Amino acid sequence: MKHISMLLGCALLATLSHAQAAPPQDSQEPTATFKSNVKLVSVFTTVVNKRGAPVADLTKDDFAVAEDGQPQEIKVFDRESELPLNIVLAIDTSLSTRKDIRLELESARRFVHSLLRPVDALSLFQFSENVDQLVPFTSNLQRIDKGIDRVRIGAATALYDAIYLGSHTLTDRNNRKVMVLITDGGDTVSKIDFNEAVRAAEESEAIVYSVIIVPIEADAGRNVGGENALIQLSDDTGGKHYYASGIAQLDAAFRQVSDELRTQYLIGYYPKKKLSDSEFRRIEVTLTKPGLDYKIRHRTGYYTK
Repeated sequence: MKHISMLLGCALLATLSHAQAAPPQDSQEPTATFKSNVKLVSVFTTVVNKRGAPVADLTKDDFAVAEDGQPQEIKVFDRESELPLNIVLAIDTSLSTRKDIRLELESARRFVHSLLRPVDALSLFQFSENVDQLVPFTSNLQRIDKGIDRVRIGAATALYDAIYLGSHTLTDRNNRKVMVLITDGGDTVSKIDFNEAVRAAEESEAIVYSVIIVPIEADAGRNVGGENALIQLSDDTGGKHYYASGIAQLDAAFRQVSDELRTQYLIGYYPKKKLSDSEFRRIEVTLTKPGLDYKIRHRTGYYTK
């Protein structure tokens, strides 16, 4: 088990860099040709109908994209059902999750086995008062299963530290980057604040899916502030949040995440001249055909620095 110390600034990143470099990788990651030009902005986009089911039959002409309100020309378009996935699966093991942790782990195990292909790679994290990378990026299901078996309950919750560190492990990965968080939404001991965590996720281009574990009793132990933070994080990165109070809802959430990841679109464009000096560029993807009762999700923008 690889323990990642919770230190600020350069020491934090240096520790993480060492953790990334140390283990050999089990899968060789294909190179994504669309990243060969640094000016290309890639936007992974999910489209769902009014029932929430993914829509997978749209074409390039069905989309329009704008940056800071200025229309952009779509240069790259593809249906990304086959592009390899890089997934950080981060599991909250704080004391508040002790009652249901075994069910959560078995549901997560089923999700991994149903989703992961030889071309994909997953890294498993647990977080309580510390953040531990239990398994580095791999497609080896046996290694991931053994990592899940090593999950142990802790005390406090360093959720934002986990988001920050997980994002940095994704930064230099190619192809699609995804973070799946299983947590009750509370944060009690992180050294990184929420805004830093969100920025790290956005800079890594991670799509964040939050599976929020809630007690069966509506008001018992709820952390509404933490839930709202996860909802914002998922929205800003083009992901989604789910609520689960039992195993059936957990399994359903994981199925929906899996379905979406197999039906995304890749939209790429070369930005026209910037309209402002802001380091954050806002992206908007819309559908060109009127009357379509579809909802679009994608990252809200990107940082230029």
